[in-house]
Amino acid sequence: MPIDDARLMYIDLIKRCVLNIPYVDAELNPIQPNGIIRKAILSGFQAANIQLAHRRRGNYERRIAGHDFSDIAHSMLSLKRLDNVQKCVEAILRDNIAGDLIETGVMRGGTVILMRAILRAYDVRDRTVWAADSFEGLPPPNPKDYPADAGAEWHLRPLTEVGVAHVRRNFERYGLFDDQVQFLPGWFRDTLHSAPMQQLALLRLDGDLYESTMDALVPLYPKLAPGGFVIVDDYNLPMCAKAINDYREKMGIDDEIIPIDDAGVYWRKRG
Repeated sequence: MPIDDARLMYIDLIKRCVLNIPYVDAELNPIQPNGIIRKAILSGFQAANIQLAHRRRGNYERRIAGHDFSDIAHSMLSLKRLDNVQKCVEAILRDNIAGDLIETGVMRGGTVILMRAILRAYDVRDRTVWAADSFEGLPPPNPKDYPADAGAEWHLRPLTEVGVAHVRRNFERYGLFDDQVQFLPGWFRDTLHSAPMQQLALLRLDGDLYESTMDALVPLYPKLAPGGFVIVDDYNLPMCAKAINDYREKMGIDDEIIPIDDAGVYWRKRG
């Protein structure tokens, strides 16, 4: 088999594994209540360390589209958004854009695992994949300082296996944990201004909230090399979109925003 074909098959298999596609039909789906009692129910179950699940199983088509949220899969992205990560990293390598790769908001690590797998597939040894996350879930909203986040309740969602030790374990189970993987644990406002990377080629934002998105953009965008990429996972969320648009307007950024699917977008920093 030609090496290019083997490389692409390996990367494709990693994408399907982080989505848990091989076992999607065996998964149970968590119950996420809606309505006026949502907050009370989620708070109660979180305090009791309980997660309810539907009897129905995972859904292949919805998983591929990024709409079948799993408490087992290492990523909640759509296959299109994972394809976009591959496309951007391969463009960076092809065009010799200097810098490391970072995701701000990694959950169980599926996307940063994919980034490291792509570097491995292309035998790239001089770039680091940075995983920045609180590793405690999302922060409670601060509507006083960030009105766009008023009413957000993602901090109440019970999440499993999102700690540093769990994400490191996930890297290890793919055979991809080494010194080219670095963790930045803590709230973005506390960690990213002093983050030690000198230059970035890829900045992937998955912070959901206005505050979290802005806390990543402000310190990291200036480190993005010309020709590098910004990927925004949550542009379909009004608070995230507002943060992106406010920052771009303030900084005079007019690079074209390109849709990926019904949630994600990206742009390439003009060289």
